[in-house]
This record gives sequence, structure tokens and C-alpha cells, in this order.
Amino acid sequence: MPATPPPVSPPTSPTPPPTLSPSPSPTPVYPSPTPTTPAPPPASTSTQPPPATGLKVGYYNDKCPDAEKIVLDAVRNATAGVKAGLIRLFFHDCFVQGCDASVLLNKVAGKPEPEMLGIPNLSLRGFEVIEAAKKKIEEKCPGVVSCADIVAFAGRDASKLLSGYKINFSMPAGRYDGLVSLKDETLPNLPPPFANLTILTQMFAKKGLSQTDMVALSGAHSIGRSHCSSFRDRLQPPAKDNSTTSMDATYAGKLTQDCPAGSDPTVPQDYKTPDVLDSQYYRNVMDRKVLFTSDATLMTSPKTKELVEKYTWWLIGDFLWYRHFEDAMVKMGNIEVKNSTNGQIRKKCGFVNEPYTG
Repeated sequence: MPATPPPVSPPTSPTPPPTLSPSPSPTPVYPSPTPTTPAPPPASTSTQPPPATGLKVGYYNDKCPDAEKIVLDAVRNATAGVKAGLIRLFFHDCFVQGCDASVLLNKVAGKPEPEMLGIPNLSLRGFEVIEAAKKKIEEKCPGVVSCADIVAFAGRDASKLLSGYKINFSMPAGRYDGLVSLKDETLPNLPPPFANLTILTQMFAKKGLSQTDMVALSGAHSIGRSHCSSFRDRLQPPAKDNSTTSMDATYAGKLTQDCPAGSDPTVPQDYKTPDVLDSQYYRNVMDRKVLFTSDATLMTSPKTKELVEKYTWWLIGDFLWYRHFEDAMVKMGNIEVKNSTNGQIRKKCGFVNEPYTG
């Protein structure tokens, strides 16, 4: 799920509140139609990885019983594009400084520029959803629910809604909010769209994620949009010795028309089902009809190619991917979580509590 200047590496975006969002950037713009949401089936019975120390499912049941419902309601009211952005926001938060809401911290005079001003994060969306949920939660349970957990819940709920409840899992909670946010840490930690398999594997491994996790999380490119500047280099005639990762010629021709020289519009990351989080992405990978090198490279090793192919199998492919995606989201949520000794429960997601006495 590389950053797409996301899974950590997607209509007109609502203007994020000034206390959370960086200056608006056009990359990427997500589609606006909200998919129809059927009645939810029972939660998945997949075997999820154990939560990190201090995290547990139902963490707020006795501390703030309405917390998860408030987050779900806030996500449900968002457009499909913003829902897609919330999944990416969770990914980008966890891959830099861990899952600690450091991506939400605003610039403060006299301090280093924060993560949200890093190049891969200028296009992040969903800040206003996190802020709305935090405000309502603080009214009911002041100083109890971390912004980091709200980001994690929102990523889970967006996945659930965009998949029509086919992705449906429990997210352990108990994270504390981080105190450090550095712009300079974004590029070294967030997988770029031009990354090959070796680079992707190494970057995910540094976060404790396997190749299976990496391939499963890449499926988030089944939703959202990307600017042409993120893949324009792939529209050139393919080299004869690079047929595995080159783009399908017909698809490249269509994108060339959609991405005229001198402009930088957006196109869907999944040209077939752009508003639905599903396994169509993996069929697109096999057909060489994907935007990024980081997508195409999944076909360059036996293991990752086998996973891509399995996720397209009739009847069981979808189910397999849903379960792997769920497990990878939980596992990603375990990355470098903070506790009371190195974190806090922020009163406002965009700013560290002052004075900090933890």
C-alpha cells in the first residue's frame, strides 16, 4: 500500500479544519459516490494476530462505551472518497513514528515541521472526520480516548463500509498519542509508488509486516484516485525486457489521453470498481492494468505472484483476501504503539497537551 502522492503509496474534498489539515493539495482526489451499504453480516471469525502490549478489543467498553459507535457514525457520514482517505491516513500514521496520531499534529512555531507537511502526506484526507469524532467523544468522555485509536477505528470502519461489510473485524485499542512528528521522517518510511519488490519488502519488514501483509494491504489500491504525475513515467512505450511490470498498451493509451501533457488530473486507481474495496485490484495487477510500479511489481516473485493469483480465484479468492486484509490491518495497528510513559491522550488531535507532565 505504497504512498500515492497508503496503505500506508484517492469529487471535491471537504475542506479540512485549519487545526488539523495541511494546506490543501490536489493529490489524490477520491471519488465521491457513496456505495450502497447492505446489512452487516456477522463479524469475521478469522484468526487475527495478537494485539500489542496494552491493546485489547473492547478497551473502551467500561471507559467510554459509545466511543467506537461515535467513530463509526462519523465515518458513515463521509463521502466514499474521504472513507478511502481514512484507510490511507491510518497507513501513513502507523508507518511513521508508529500508530500514535503523529500524522495529525499541526505545525507549531519554533518546532520542526510535522509529518502532515511531508510530500507523501500533502494529499491526505479525512482529518475532519477524526476531528468530528474526537469532539463528540470529548464531550462524553473527556481525556479518555486517544486520537490514535480514533484513527485506527476510522480505518477499520472505512474498510467495512467500502467493502459492503465484507471486511468486518475488531480493532484492538489502548494506544496513546505520540509527542513527536517530523516531516523528514515521511519519505524514508512511506513506500513510494515507484518502488520495486525488494524495496517494498524491506520497508514493510522494518515495520514487522510480512510479504503476505504487504500484498494484502496493497489491495487498498482498489479504491481512490491518483494524480497522473505519480505514474506518468509508466505511460512510455514498454521496454522489451520489462514486460512483467510494463503497463498494458491499451490501458496506457487510455491513460495517456486522460493525462494530457502540461496538466495533472486524477484517475481512478481501480478502473473497474473504483468506489468499492474489493479484490478487483488483483485482477488488474494480473492484466497489467494498474497505475504504479509498486502494484505491477507484485507479479515479479513466485510468492507474491501466487498470492495475487489466489486472491482472484473463483469463490474463495475474495474470502481469502478479506481475511488477509483484516489480519494485516490489525497487525499494522500494532506498530510502535505508545503508552503512558511515552505518550498522552491529547485534548485536541492537532496539538500536544501543554504543559506535558507525563
